[in-house]
Amino acid sequence: MKKLAALLLVVCVIFLSCKNNGDGQLVGVKDRPDFMDVEPYGMVYVPAGHYMMGSGDEDVPFALTHQSKNVTITAFWMDETEITNNEYRQFVYWVRDSIAHVLLGEAELTDFEKYGHYRKYTKGENEGEVIEPKLINWKEEIPWDSDNEEVQAALSPLFNKVNTRFYHFRPNSTNTAMYNYEYWEYDYRNYYDARDEEHPFGASYKEFGTDSDYEFGGMYANRPSHLNGGYTRFIRKNVVNIYPDTLAWAHDFTYSFNEPMLLNYFSNTRYDNYPVVGVSWIQAKAFVHWRTMLRLAWLSMKGYENEQEFRLPTEGEWEYAARGGKNLASYPWGGPATQNQNGCFLSNFKPQRGNYIADGNPYPSIVAHYHPNDYGLFDMAGNVAEWCEDAYDESAVNFTHDLNPQYTYYAKKGDTPEKKRKVIRGGSWKDVSYYTRVYARTYEYQDTCKCYVGFRCVQHYMGRQRGDSNSASHVY
Repeated sequence: MKKLAALLLVVCVIFLSCKNNGDGQLVGVKDRPDFMDVEPYGMVYVPAGHYMMGSGDEDVPFALTHQSKNVTITAFWMDETEITNNEYRQFVYWVRDSIAHVLLGEAELTDFEKYGHYRKYTKGENEGEVIEPKLINWKEEIPWDSDNEEVQAALSPLFNKVNTRFYHFRPNSTNTAMYNYEYWEYDYRNYYDARDEEHPFGASYKEFGTDSDYEFGGMYANRPSHLNGGYTRFIRKNVVNIYPDTLAWAHDFTYSFNEPMLLNYFSNTRYDNYPVVGVSWIQAKAFVHWRTMLRLAWLSMKGYENEQEFRLPTEGEWEYAARGGKNLASYPWGGPATQNQNGCFLSNFKPQRGNYIADGNPYPSIVAHYHPNDYGLFDMAGNVAEWCEDAYDESAVNFTHDLNPQYTYYAKKGDTPEKKRKVIRGGSWKDVSYYTRVYARTYEYQDTCKCYVGFRCVQHYMGRQRGDSNSASHVY
């Protein structure tokens, strides 16, 4: 009898577990994967809030580029410092090692006893059979210092070419590494008239709807999945040379002896915790993509659902974060002066008409050397200027939205230089104090590398939008 009762209990449990307990009501989907939303390492929380974007007390170059506008920004995470040389080096090494594994996997290595483990990941069981995609053992140590000529030949594309008549050892430095990735481009130029067969994405609109569907916003309007190529029309492929331009120290300044920084700044461990420079806007975009994939791969392995991306900050986010809750301040620390009451400079810039050393640093300083603002963000004024996501337009404040404003333009290779301008903010070690003000706007071209421009990342906050207590208005 007890066995029968136990059996009935098990059957009831199984039945109830399979039953939809909604009783015919709308209860949503159950057993969804857990969403992991934790504070990203090295980032600080910037609360949602409202501020007067572009407000300031002077326009030194009379450029009229910082008109004021009431703006609301939703919460996000932001790197507490600029990306450092050592953090960017992790990216470079990851790409370098990935290429090395592939090169070794494709090589016809005869020393099978020592290096055959690479061969078995690319060769099938039958002679001449190649496994696609290539299966690489990422945990295998790369024999960089091997004396095996075939291994050296396989890795040779990664090394600088040298004249063997004068150089008897292989150089330690490697050539630039290429990062190949895909990204989602939500661009207004992808919304085209499907009836235009001459358009690069052109297709016959009759397959998807009638004239009225397109002319009057019918059921197929603004639904790219129903158009030619589906969502793949928004996917772009990019191959980026991600090694910093160390020559920037020589070509950014005419008749200036900056060669010591050229030879040491990125390679010497002394500068590991200094902000990375010589990185273009395009390279910074590749970095944030890699950082996203690195994080999401780990979360997926742990069984968590997360689609939060790292990205560059919008111009509105950057200025809001730089102000640190001080709505009408000129500098991140709130006051109108660049020195404290003891005469110490509060950031790294070019003070006193060219006395670079007056603030203690003739070049970029180590990150977090100066005090942070009230959000806990370091170096939002000076040290190195920082790339923003936005394209640069003098009048952008007039046509962008007042909720999370952003002006994005994905410049193509054939576009004019004006279309390749990207916003940089914060000023740098070589700028006068005006450009370190929170509202000062300027630009560089997206494909140029400068020894005074770096970047930091942000990530959208997915939780409840808690308002900034310093904001003019907030809702709980």
